[in-house]
Formats: sequence, C-alpha cells, structure tokens
Amino acid sequence: MDAKQVVVAYDFSATADVALEYAVDIATREPGNVLHFITVLDARKGIGLEPHPTVDFAYADKVQGLLQEKVRVAFERHGATGEPAYFAHARIGHAVHEVLELARDVGADLIVLGSHGRTGLRRLFLGSVSEEVVRHAECPVMVARPKRYAHIDLDKIIEVHREPGHRRQRHGTWGNRSKQVGPTDWPT
Repeated sequence: MDAKQVVVAYDFSATADVALEYAVDIATREPGNVLHFITVLDARKGIGLEPHPTVDFAYADKVQGLLQEKVRVAFERHGATGEPAYFAHARIGHAVHEVLELARDVGADLIVLGSHGRTGLRRLFLGSVSEEVVRHAECPVMVARPKRYAHIDLDKIIEVHREPGHRRQRHGTWGNRSKQVGPTDWPT
C-alpha cells in the first residue's frame, strides 16, 4: 500500500488543535501515512503569537520550530510507535493559496483543517479559509470541529447463535421487494 500524503493546516488556534489531533490519530492508526503540517504567516502580522518587528524567514523558522514541538507532543500523547513520518512547513502568504499549493506540491490524498465556525457578517468580512479550501481542493478535505453531541451509551451488540437449518426472516428494508420490468417486446 502506498503512503498517503495528508496536508494539515495549523494556525495555533483551538480549532486547529482539533485538526491536529484528528490527523495524528489517522497517522497512528495507519503508520504508512505522511503528514505535512503547514502554518501560513500573514506577511504583515505573522500569526499573532507575539509581537514581531518583521515577518521574514527567521520568524518563519521560529514558527516552524513551534509547530514541530506541537506535533511532537501530539504524537507522544497518542502513543505513536516508531518514528512517525511528518514535515512541518511555515510559509508566508495567503492561507488558502499556500495550503492548496502545498497539497499540489506533495500530491495530497487528504487535507485536514479546522473551522472557526464564523457566521453572518463576520464570515462575510473575514472569509472562510476552510470553505475556500473545500471549494478549490483537488482531493478530499476533512473539516475538523470539536464534538458537541452529548455522549450516548449504546447497547452492546451480541451474537445470537441459531439452530442449524433455521431460516432467517428478512424485515423491513432488508428484503428485496423489487421487480424487474422491461419493454413489452423483450423476450421473457
């Protein structure tokens, strides 16, 4: 099986943490995958972690180091065995463009990113990176969000042993109730 290339957009926000956790979970369950974490820096203000006089390659290297540390800690938390395959990218530019360009560069099989869940005027003015990535990506995109459903304890499924020769009845939609109909001049 060929390794899957997974691009993970990460901006140090709470929703990006959810995307990071999903991606690391995917990688620990299927160790052949290669993860490409990307943080995109705004050319004027960086990512807002701390005041910085200029957004240059030194700043990008610093952010890349912070990203590598976040990813390392996430893999440790998930109990990854062996050496997980991942790369940390810090790029300066427009988030949608840089995420899609990295996806093209590595031949991505999946893009994982968080959603801030903006609606109304905030979404209109600020835009939606996740929505644009979904619209323009050339591979599947997973928009990760925190689970908000209440936990439900479901009944356990138990196996029932039947007597030999016992015929199972079909119920509801399990039965095949279709009838083939063709033109009247077809031979029957």
